[in-house]
Amino acid sequence: MSLAADSLVLYKVHPARVVSVGEKIEIELAGGQSKRVRPKDITPLHPGPLRRLAELGEPGTAQLEEAWELLEGAETDLKELAELIYDEFTPASAWAVWQLLDEGLYFHGSPQAIQPRSREAIEQDRAEREAKARAEQEWAELMARLAQGRIVDEDRPRLAEVERLANQQGEHSRILKALDLPETPQAAHRFLVSVGYWPAEHNPYPARSNVAISDPALPIPALPDEERLDLTHLPAFAIDDEGNQDPDDAVSIDGERIWVHVADVASLVTPDDALDREARARGANLYLPEGIVNMLPAAVTEQLGLGLQDISPALSFGVTVTGDGRLADIEIRPTWIRAQRLTYAQAEAPVSYNHLLHNKKQQSRRQARRNTNQ
Repeated sequence: MSLAADSLVLYKVHPARVVSVGEKIEIELAGGQSKRVRPKDITPLHPGPLRRLAELGEPGTAQLEEAWELLEGAETDLKELAELIYDEFTPASAWAVWQLLDEGLYFHGSPQAIQPRSREAIEQDRAEREAKARAEQEWAELMARLAQGRIVDEDRPRLAEVERLANQQGEHSRILKALDLPETPQAAHRFLVSVGYWPAEHNPYPARSNVAISDPALPIPALPDEERLDLTHLPAFAIDDEGNQDPDDAVSIDGERIWVHVADVASLVTPDDALDREARARGANLYLPEGIVNMLPAAVTEQLGLGLQDISPALSFGVTVTGDGRLADIEIRPTWIRAQRLTYAQAEAPVSYNHLLHNKKQQSRRQARRNTNQ
């Protein structure tokens, strides 16, 4: 197709009208902008005449499917395809056909060599485009909700990327970037709280440190049937902070001897069993503002915590302190004790130790009478 004034050409991806032809070609773009280009910079689409680019409107009723079926397996050019689809070859129909070719759904190629695509390719491409359009619409709706500081349940999977960043398990977030927010764990945390994904008191540090946040789910064996020294007649006091949930030591005075009792964890946890391996992996109980994560199942504490049961198994250390402060007559025994739990405030209250002993002895006598009656 020869170039002449008022012909339609393609410049990059835009329609242009040829104004004049010389060593360089002057073209007019949309909005009235003029440009001088080389012949190789443009592609002829229609010889014209095209007086104004505004004439490139909808050319009429399109017979796209019929034209595609007629050309299946054949090759054509832009002029023939325009005549098949729009029954005419005008600047408007030529530009409309180029747009179909550029869209690439039904046809592909160049204006001089156009091929119809296969039905399978069209159906697959259409499904992908529809899915992409849905995704873009859903993304736009998500961004609108987040800008308003709210979410719906369907948004939670999309916010997982922000959660990973907040937990220091990722480095980037498309959502934070789109909202022009810093891609940092601190900013991610604040954002998730602000939109209601996390409650205000959410603690991100266990996840950031990759520690377990629930007690081990392991079976607990029964206490072994082993001989233990019965020290239940001695008052034993487990003194801890108020609210303590795992009392693990207590003290008794037996005349001139002092007994220090510790929870006998080894009675339920044997070296290198499943409980022992799990406890070693965790290292310690995890004390969080929202609660305690035990390194052993909570049932271990319930059975072995001193004072949590009427009678507790313990590993007890008996010593006598000599006049010069040395320890003598050291004895280490598995025992049974009857512990009374006290807070530090209660232990320091102006109540005599003899009074505590009296109460403890009274409890022991009442328990002995109950055992006898049974």
